[in-house]
Amino acid sequence: MRYSNGFRQGILKRVLPPQSRSVREVSQEVGISEQTIRNWKDKARDGRLPYEDGEIAPGERQASEKLKLVIESKSIEPEQMGEWLRAQGLHSEHVALWEQELVTIVADKDDATKAENLRLKKKLKETERELARKEKALAELAALLALKKKAEAIWGDDEED
Repeated sequence: MRYSNGFRQGILKRVLPPQSRSVREVSQEVGISEQTIRNWKDKARDGRLPYEDGEIAPGERQASEKLKLVIESKSIEPEQMGEWLRAQGLHSEHVALWEQELVTIVADKDDATKAENLRLKKKLKETERELARKEKALAELAALLALKKKAEAIWGDDEED
């Protein structure tokens, strides 16, 4: 099995200082043989463990990629999850954390949408009130204009005097 360099670095952080956990403990925790971890440790000490510049740390991934990985993780059988996580350079905590992060993002957007809708409804109500006021004023003006024309027709134009 080939592991990503990011995954290797994560394991090495556990067994090297400052954490300095035992190789056996980490091996049992992640399901990798002790010898593999010791080999990585030796390569890291000698500077032979490559770290690809193009590799993205789990925390630096885009939200769209996180969503894709969370959805993909839901379709994987539990017994194959460890292998999939290693291939992606992730830990199970990342998937759970991202899922919660995405739920928070959606909830925040939902709250923002509700607030925007409320603001727009209030503005619409004010605009309708203003329109009704202007329509009443226009109707009153039209009635006054009609009365003025009728008065002029009956009594004549005042300007001729």
